[in-house]
Amino acid sequence: MSAEEEVTPERRTAQSVDPEGPGKAPGARRRWWQELPVLVVVALLLSFLIKTFFVQAFSIPSDSMQNTLQRGDRVLVDKFTPWFGATPQRGEVVVFRDPGGWLDEGVPKESNVVLRGLRKGLTFIGLMPSVEEKDLIKRVIAVGGDTVECNRGEPLKVNGIPLNEPYIYPGSTPCDDNPVGTIKVPKDHLWVMGDHRDDSWDSRAHVNGPTGGFVPVKNVVGRAFTVAWPIPRWATLPVPATFHRDF
Repeated sequence: MSAEEEVTPERRTAQSVDPEGPGKAPGARRRWWQELPVLVVVALLLSFLIKTFFVQAFSIPSDSMQNTLQRGDRVLVDKFTPWFGATPQRGEVVVFRDPGGWLDEGVPKESNVVLRGLRKGLTFIGLMPSVEEKDLIKRVIAVGGDTVECNRGEPLKVNGIPLNEPYIYPGSTPCDDNPVGTIKVPKDHLWVMGDHRDDSWDSRAHVNGPTGGFVPVKNVVGRAFTVAWPIPRWATLPVPATFHRDF
C-alpha cells in the first residue's frame, strides 16, 4: 500500500459532496430565494392574525368627525382589549358595525377587476382598510344606564351634567340642528355622536330606527387610538378631559 492514506468508498463519497450543489449535505443552509416564499407566507399569516385579533386599519369616509378626523384619514383600531372584557367608555372614538339602517345598502365597487382583487387581498390581511364592510366611527357620549339631554339652545348633558365640548367642529352647536330631548340609554348599549354635529347622522338621526338610535356594545369593533395616515396628520386619540369626571 502506498504512503498515501487509503480512502474508502464511504469516505470518498462524503469528500466528493459539494455543500453548495444539488446534493448538498443534510443541514446545509438554503439560499435566500428558497426561504423567501416561507417568509412571505409567515408575514401574511401574522398580518392576518394581527388584523383579526389585535389592530385593524379603517378609512374615514365622511366629514362627520371633523375636526378630530378628516375625510381620508386612516385610523388604527384596538381590537385586543375587548377580549379581556373591556367595554367602550364615554369620550372614546369607536368603530362599530351598522346596527341597522345607518348606512346605505349600495356600496361603490372598484371598476377595475385587478385593482378590486388586489384591494380585497390587502384588506383580508389587514394592510388596507375595507370599503365594503358596514362600519361607522363616532364618539361615545353615554353608556348603558346614562340619561342624555339634547335640547336646542342648551349644552349636551349626561346625567344632568353639562358637557364642555372643545372637540366639536368650530361653529357647530351641541344639539341645535337635531334636538331629541331626554334619552335613557339601555343596558349594554351606547349613545354616539359625531364631532361635526351639523354633518353627522349619529344616534340622534336614528331615534325612530330599529335600535332607537342606540348602538349595541356587541357591535363595537374596537376603539380608534391613533391617526396613522397621512403622516402629517399623525396623532393619538385620547379621551377628552370633558369625560375625566364622575357622572
